[in-house]
Formats: sequence, structure tokens, C-alpha cells
Amino acid sequence: MNKKTRVLAKETRWYRRLHKTVAIPLVVFLFLVGVTGLLLTWKDELKLKPPSQEITQQQNLIGLKSIEDIAINYSDSLNLDNTINRIDYRPSKGIAKVRFEYHFTELQINCYTGDIVSVKQRTADLIEMIHDGSIIDYLFKSDSHYTKLLYSTLTSLGLIILSISGFMMWLRPKQIKALKQQKL
Repeated sequence: MNKKTRVLAKETRWYRRLHKTVAIPLVVFLFLVGVTGLLLTWKDELKLKPPSQEITQQQNLIGLKSIEDIAINYSDSLNLDNTINRIDYRPSKGIAKVRFEYHFTELQINCYTGDIVSVKQRTADLIEMIHDGSIIDYLFKSDSHYTKLLYSTLTSLGLIILSISGFMMWLRPKQIKALKQQKL
């Protein structure tokens, strides 16, 4: 084996060690990112996101404060935390979507009558939180986003390193084979 072939073989072994060293600790996270990314891609087809209701009436719309009170009363009736994350108010559709901070319930409220039209669990939000790592902050009720940043950064860097080392593990044997062919 000539010197150039030995150098390529040594580099290939180094890339294999690097690939294995990074891949083994990150395998669970990479699997979760892959699975949840796939689920997010297919969330509409799998009906993981509740469909929006549409109500057409020509009455006066109720106020945002009334919608907030209806949502809080509903959450209190189930002994759930009533902290509202957001209200997506769509007067043109006659619907307000209310999402809570500490559970995945979504209420769709008729903006004309105040009736609760739909109660769904927002599965897509849970999957997204698992996918981006913010589930850790959610579980520990932390307002910090450092866990998400750390998780996403480590997983992204791991994917980059695995891509490069995997490519090199594919390329180096071809280069070694080509060098051996030249020698003959």
C-alpha cells in the first residue's frame, strides 16, 4: 500500500470514529427529529390539526373579552389551567380559536353567539414541541428558550457532522480503489 493510500485509509478510519462518536449519543434525538418532522409534513393529511370551522351570520360580533371569558370558564369547568396562550380572532369567518398555554386544548368559539363550536386537542403543537426540543421547557414550565436552542444546535451540528463524515466514508474507499487501480 503506497503512502497516499495509507493516508486516505487513515482519514477514512478517523471519519468512521467521528461518525460513530457523534451518531451514538445523538441517535435518539435524530430519530425524534426525523419522525416528528415527517409527522409535521403530513399533519394535514393525518388530520393532526383541527379543521377550522366557518360561520356566516350577519349579526354583531361579540367582543374579545367575552371570548376570553368563555374560554376561561370552559377551562375552569374541566379543572385545567386557564392561562391563554393566544386567541386567533377571525371575524370574517365568524370564529375565534383559543389556545391555552399549559395544555393542548383548542376551542373554536362562534364570534356571533359565543357558543363553543369545537373542542380539539392540538396534536400538531405537541409534535412540533418534541421536534424542536421546546417540550423540555414546557414540561418544566420554564420560560427559558435555552433548552430548545441547545437541543436544536446540538442536533443540527450532529446532522452536519454525520453528513460530512458519512460522505467521506463513502468517498474515501472509492479514492483508495482508484489509487490501487492506477498502481496496477
